[in-house]
This record gives sequence, C-alpha cells and structure tokens, in this order.
Amino acid sequence: MYTSIQFVHSYWAYLTLFTVLIAVINAIAGWLGKKEFQPKDFRISLFALIFTHIQIVIGFILLFLSPKGIPAITNHGMSAVMKEENLRLFVVEHPLMMIIAVIFITIGYSKQKKNLTSIRKFRTLSIFFTLALFLILSRIPWSQWFDA
Repeated sequence: MYTSIQFVHSYWAYLTLFTVLIAVINAIAGWLGKKEFQPKDFRISLFALIFTHIQIVIGFILLFLSPKGIPAITNHGMSAVMKEENLRLFVVEHPLMMIIAVIFITIGYSKQKKNLTSIRKFRTLSIFFTLALFLILSRIPWSQWFDA
C-alpha cells in the first residue's frame, strides 16, 4: 500500500505542479494584460485549488505510512530526525512548506472571489499562487524525483 500511495503522490505532483504553474501564468498575464476575468480564469484557479488539496491529502496519508514520515519520529525520536537532513526534509520541511503553500492557494482563491474588479482578482491570484508555487518548488525532494 505504501508504494502505491507513494506512486500516486509522485505522479499527482506533476499534475499539481503543472496546474499551479498554468494558474500563475494565467493570473499574471491577466493582471499585466488588464484582461477581463472570464469563467475560464475562474476554472483554472479552481483546478489549481482542487489539485493541491487532493495532493495534500495524499501527502498526509503518505506521511503516516512512509518509513520517512511519522514512523521515523516514533522509531528514532524527533531530535534524531532533525539532525538528519534527509529525514528532516521528509518529516518536517516538505510537509510544512506544502501545508503553507496550500493555505496560500486557498486564501488567494477565496480572496479573489470577493474582489469585484478583474484587475484585483488577477492580482490577488498572482500574488498568492506565485508565493505558493515558490514554496512548493523550494521543498520538492528533487533528488528523489529524478532517481525514480
């Protein structure tokens, strides 16, 4: 079961990253191009929101199943996990940054719905989704992605 969840988490991450990137590009292009906010723009941001929420749920499941997750704390203790760079990435840094990124995406999506003008909608999405994208990119375990 662990390997199946890890497989899904890894490949869903590509879809999530792609969707968030498209949402960021769309929001920045709409903001700088002073475009009118269309239903297509709403759907793009909604898909980014949905994909990131699904990814975080899969990630939480993996956090509890993976030997590099919560079981690592149980087996080695938190101080040992914090001293070991690889374990710290998987147990603390990656999950924390992804949670914060999903919070930014959720806040950005919620705030843009309350804005009345297209420029403000695009600006809100641009700021929050770009921050989330940088957080996501900062804590992806790249070495494991490319080894797989």
